[in-house]
Amino acid sequence: MPESQPPAEQLAPARLAMQFEDLEKQTHAAHFGMWIFLASEVLLFAGLFALYASYRAVFGHEFSAGVAHNNAVIGTSNTAILLTSSLLVALSVYAVRLDRPTMAGRLLLGAIALGLAFLVLKGVEYTQHFHEGIFPGSAYRFEELPQAGAKMFFTLYFLTTGLHAIHVTAGLVVLGWLTWGCFRRRYGAGNDTHIELGGLYWHLVDVIWIFLWPMLYLMH
Repeated sequence: MPESQPPAEQLAPARLAMQFEDLEKQTHAAHFGMWIFLASEVLLFAGLFALYASYRAVFGHEFSAGVAHNNAVIGTSNTAILLTSSLLVALSVYAVRLDRPTMAGRLLLGAIALGLAFLVLKGVEYTQHFHEGIFPGSAYRFEELPQAGAKMFFTLYFLTTGLHAIHVTAGLVVLGWLTWGCFRRRYGAGNDTHIELGGLYWHLVDVIWIFLWPMLYLMH
């Protein structure tokens, strides 16, 4: 059932950009552009995963020791956090399609809170590493695992998780913008493209972490 709203807050209609003939073509172009963008992101992280696999084949024992040293509790907790946030984003898309933008905004706020919790836990883990002397590249000085393979593992760890954290931060900005639009009733039934595309990006962030989680926390 649509949410009751005062007259001044009626749903804003979808805007047609001047380069499109109709909203259908505009929506199709937006989806196509988003899938091209997501494909480029997949290629970027696929290259990093291939790099990880190559070095792991060379430094198998050192990589296993590095994985065993990582905090699996934090890694697993962050996996649960991101999966839950993705569920909330999916529910927000469903709520918008039911013409319930306020509910969608509340769900997105929940997803944002979980995304922030993910970054806080990642910050706690980074702090633990820094106190032990675990840094990327030439700054690495962890005495417990001094081998070159361990140094390479943690360099790839910081590269992949740092890049992923940047994507999480960008996703939080997108979700914040969509939340503001929901509470302003800019989205609703028949005008859900932005919510759907933002949700696709957030799901990609989630999927990338699903691959990083076993690589960096479980496979030892």
